[in-house]
Amino acid sequence: MKQTFNMIAKTFQGLEEVLATELINLEADNVEIQRRAVSFTGDLTMLYKANLHLRTASRVLKPILVFTASNAEEVYEQVKKINWDNYLKVDSTFSVDSTVYSDSFRHSKFVVYKVKDAIADWFNEKYDRRPSVSLTAPQLIINIHISQTACTLSLDSSGESLHKRGYRVAQTDAPINEALAAGMLLQAGWKGETDLIDPMCGSGTLLIEAALIAQNIPPGIYRKEFAFERWHDFDEELFESLYNDDSRERPFTNTIYGSDISPKAIKSAEQNVKSAGLGKYIKLQIKAFQELEYTGQKALIVTNPPYGERIVPNDIYALYGNLGTLLKHQFNGSTAWVISSSEEALKKVGLKPDNKIKLMNGALECFFCGYTVFPGKRNDFIKNENNDNSDDENNDNDDDDDKK
Repeated sequence: MKQTFNMIAKTFQGLEEVLATELINLEADNVEIQRRAVSFTGDLTMLYKANLHLRTASRVLKPILVFTASNAEEVYEQVKKINWDNYLKVDSTFSVDSTVYSDSFRHSKFVVYKVKDAIADWFNEKYDRRPSVSLTAPQLIINIHISQTACTLSLDSSGESLHKRGYRVAQTDAPINEALAAGMLLQAGWKGETDLIDPMCGSGTLLIEAALIAQNIPPGIYRKEFAFERWHDFDEELFESLYNDDSRERPFTNTIYGSDISPKAIKSAEQNVKSAGLGKYIKLQIKAFQELEYTGQKALIVTNPPYGERIVPNDIYALYGNLGTLLKHQFNGSTAWVISSSEEALKKVGLKPDNKIKLMNGALECFFCGYTVFPGKRNDFIKNENNDNSDDENNDNDDDDDKK
């Protein structure tokens, strides 16, 4: 019987529910939403799968000790009680990082020092020598999380943040986080069943993440390594079998379109798309979004326009107004999602959002707004929709009568 244990997948604010759904789809057990994290249980297979497949996680932690402490000395004493032979060899290397939200612990670096001291002293007392601290590719990365007096000591199985997929070779001035891009697409309901369009695509992150989701390709396949590959209990055969398993992938027969007014942005997008090996599914062009034309029947539009923060257009309100005009003139019957930190600019789109989700793009609090694009006035559209639904209900009733 395989050993199961607790795990915590960290994420970004606003993506907790999406991450929980991802874990449920991976068949993780005991999935529970926390603050910027989701806890779950599973075995070593689940640990490896979580790192390979999760699109909205930043890292996967394996807690090894949960305790309470009100000062750094108490942290030291608790950490020193662990049998570190289970995780480290005396000639190996380790590092410690911390996340501290506490009135009792005002200096997170001091907490890190005490955890390092506890590990070093444990080995010195047993072997008269100790593992070395290394900041570059340590064999074990340890995380101490403190919320007031609640402390969790974990092994970091991911290493570099999982949002750093490994396909990005070029970027624009304000690239969107890959995990945030994937979360936006999943919140927008993207499964690859229509065309997808990003009219301000920048370096192409939304396009690439959309192609990965559409084909159910694990985002972790581009990574050079995960931290768990340096653990002394690493099961290379198991990991290789999971890494090479493409049984969950699916065909994608639609097209993903990206455009941008900036030639530099499109060049960056082309490089990233090529690096990801997804050129077959993504079409790019240099073009102002106001000039776009779409002849398809229905599409999903997802875009990350300038907010007026890092990229400042000449007239941000006009830009959002023009975006709304484009949607109404070219994309009737489609669904559009726009993220921005500027509520005033979003109002200039001229469409009432059906959905409005709070997300963090870096340090910026943003609103991710979903719109149903329809011809004419909104009230007329809703009225027609209700009439259509009534007709469907009447038809269903007639069918039932025929069956009786």
